[in-house]
Amino acid sequence: MKAAALMEERKAPMEEGSEDEAEGNADAAEEQEEPEEADCDGSSKKKKRVVPGIVYLGHVPPRFRPLHVRNLLSAYGEVGRVFFQAEDRFVRRKKKAAAAAGGKKAAKYSKDYTEGWVEFRDKRIAKRVAASLHNTPMGARRRSPFRYDLWNLKYLHRFTWSHLSEHLAFERQVRRQRLRAEVAQAKRETDFYLQSVERGKRFLAADGDATRPNSSWTFTQRPTEQELRARKTARPGGRERARLANAQDQARSNKGLLAKIFGAPPPAESKEEP
Repeated sequence: MKAAALMEERKAPMEEGSEDEAEGNADAAEEQEEPEEADCDGSSKKKKRVVPGIVYLGHVPPRFRPLHVRNLLSAYGEVGRVFFQAEDRFVRRKKKAAAAAGGKKAAKYSKDYTEGWVEFRDKRIAKRVAASLHNTPMGARRRSPFRYDLWNLKYLHRFTWSHLSEHLAFERQVRRQRLRAEVAQAKRETDFYLQSVERGKRFLAADGDATRPNSSWTFTQRPTEQELRARKTARPGGRERARLANAQDQARSNKGLLAKIFGAPPPAESKEEP
């Protein structure tokens, strides 16, 4: 009995020591997991999502190219895509004609641009660049050809490169539709003109004579009073009758004048009274 009691007393401290060791191992494992979680949180905070930003360039001086923009703005941050909008063809032709009229050399004409878009890798850098360089000289050196031109920059909030691509595609489609409408209108006008020419030829060639109009369009003019008198005088004895008629007219006119002067009744009334 005493031996059994001694064995139980020895086992009890051994079990208590094993339990204490297990608890210590668990605490150490938890302590190791906590720094690992802290490292994961720190790495996630450090690796933030970089969102690109786009800056709008409102003024592009002559002979200013995308390579110049990339070289000038790369000093402030990483520059991605650059797009410049070329000037209209009509404006380009007008400039060429003006240069030719001015007697300048007929060298290769360098097309100019009207506006541009610059993409930065980080939108925070794009905001900073647009705010700091706006209304400042483009060229820092004295011999720079763009020294007297100012930056006209504006950061486009929530604007992506896909929006720019959609906008350019829409403008291209509108231009094509306008060109098709103009071509269709010119074709209709040409067809109408040709139909009118053919109709006129048929109208002139109806009687077989292309120089005369259709004979159905004929009329007789009523003779005037002078023509009637001329015909009467042309008849035999017509001159004498004309003289008598003129004499009678003069006599009537004289009688009426005398009656008005002396207050006598006109000759027609004096004949009707008896």
